[in-house]
Amino acid sequence: MVAEAPPPDRAIGELRALCLAQLDPAVVASTPEEELLPQIEKLISEMATERRVQLNGREQLELAGDLVHDMLGLGPLEPLIDDETINDILINGPDRIFVERGGKLELSGTRFRDTEHLINVCHRIAADIGRHVDESSPMVDARLKDGSRVNIVLAPIALDGPYVSIRKFGHKLIDFARLIGFGAMTPAVARVLEISAKCRLNIIISGGTGSGKTTLLNALSHMIAANERIVTVEDAAELKLQQPHVVRLETRPMNLENKGEITQRDLVRNALRMRPDRIIIGEVRGAEAFDMLQAMNTGHDGSMSTIHANTARDALTRMENMVQMGHLGLPSAAIRTQIVSAVNLIVQIERQRDGGRRVTQVVEVCGMEGEMVLLNEIFRFTVDAEDVDGRLVGHYTASPARPGFYARLQYFGLDRDWAAATQGDQP
Repeated sequence: MVAEAPPPDRAIGELRALCLAQLDPAVVASTPEEELLPQIEKLISEMATERRVQLNGREQLELAGDLVHDMLGLGPLEPLIDDETINDILINGPDRIFVERGGKLELSGTRFRDTEHLINVCHRIAADIGRHVDESSPMVDARLKDGSRVNIVLAPIALDGPYVSIRKFGHKLIDFARLIGFGAMTPAVARVLEISAKCRLNIIISGGTGSGKTTLLNALSHMIAANERIVTVEDAAELKLQQPHVVRLETRPMNLENKGEITQRDLVRNALRMRPDRIIIGEVRGAEAFDMLQAMNTGHDGSMSTIHANTARDALTRMENMVQMGHLGLPSAAIRTQIVSAVNLIVQIERQRDGGRRVTQVVEVCGMEGEMVLLNEIFRFTVDAEDVDGRLVGHYTASPARPGFYARLQYFGLDRDWAAATQGDQP
């Protein structure tokens, strides 16, 4: 009686294990991927023949690719990392992997073999930056080699996990022309933002998670002159500045002995000693807000940062709260006075319900009236309708009022350009 062939999945699993047993990890690590792939394909073919496992050419190639990704990369995540249409990868356990394309989440067909497979990939990600993640330390923030940000949560905190969130690092430079093409703003709004950066206004970009704050900050940075010294401070390096004189600083988490942490506040304070013309903070989220305001108020005009907030007014409140985190005794009125003196412009960006990312407000910080911060809305986006494809259609209303920094516009010879960009309603 002829023995039954094992089920296809089981047979492929056995082949995978046999091939891994035959491969020397040291040799694999030192072999270029383009050379390793055909070698593994040949090994799979030999093992399949020996074990009488029927695999066609496509199946052999897929298995070889899976093995290479498992040994050198992030397993089944590699194709998703390489897919430039994907912005975020969200993993809710081994068999539920979501991706974001064009602002919309969708369930992908990608799977891990099992929970252990996913945990092994999590360990590899953490190990690459000298960290560890396990039951005793179940949460970690990391960064992939391409700059993508990763957050990992394991059991016992992750009830159905492990959970992994990956914010991919974009490699394409996005300028104002491309943002206009995406529908993120009109040419008039883009022109006002270009002028603001060239005139060395202090700018805060406000928005929710995944709204495009860093992308907009990168676009604004293109307007900085090549002869300026720029110091950037980030938790995870995402800014792609093209100027020749850029000093990039990145925070450092605690090591395994819970020592050696370097915070954004440490870096902002140190940046002030590095003779910067501008300081750019990737995202202000804590007590470093006070040091950022101090920098903006002490000759570092043209500094920029981003903040998580739902409106321009909310951004001011968040900045005030963050300053109080590090200076509990400072009165609210004094903090607001600092903010008004430091910040010229708040740009609100939003990921809207159609998945599009749009600038919804451009707001000037004018001054104080009593304890209230006065704002002048230079542009506001209003939704009018929804087209047949589900895309929101709207218009910008512009304020022709002369801004408080008009003298600076005149100094840079851009006052007429500003007036031309803010005349009347924008289509």
